[in-house]
Amino acid sequence: MNLYDTAYRLAGEIKNSEECVRLRELRERAMSDETNRVLLEEYKRLQVRLQMSMVGAAGEMPGEDMQRFQQLASLLYMNADVQAYLMAEMQMQKTMGDIFKILTDAAGITFELPERG
Repeated sequence: MNLYDTAYRLAGEIKNSEECVRLRELRERAMSDETNRVLLEEYKRLQVRLQMSMVGAAGEMPGEDMQRFQQLASLLYMNADVQAYLMAEMQMQKTMGDIFKILTDAAGITFELPERG
């Protein structure tokens, strides 16, 4: 058994799964509107900065960035297409996290973030 072949088969299963197909459809629908696309891109940039600051990689997120992130989230979640896309994306991220945990457990590897002091 070649682990890479197995990984590529799993990747194909994920790519063709109902959840992933739906996510692509929802992303396309949400991004088809130029305003939504621009706002989503900014939202995603700020989301990454927030996540990095939470694990200490970039220090604290500036208050104005946090405020802008919250404003964007409120605005974006009022749009049904964008909300459906973001919810589907969160579910896919959870699924991928679960799969990653299954794989790391099988390999006997643990990934724990250090506690912040």
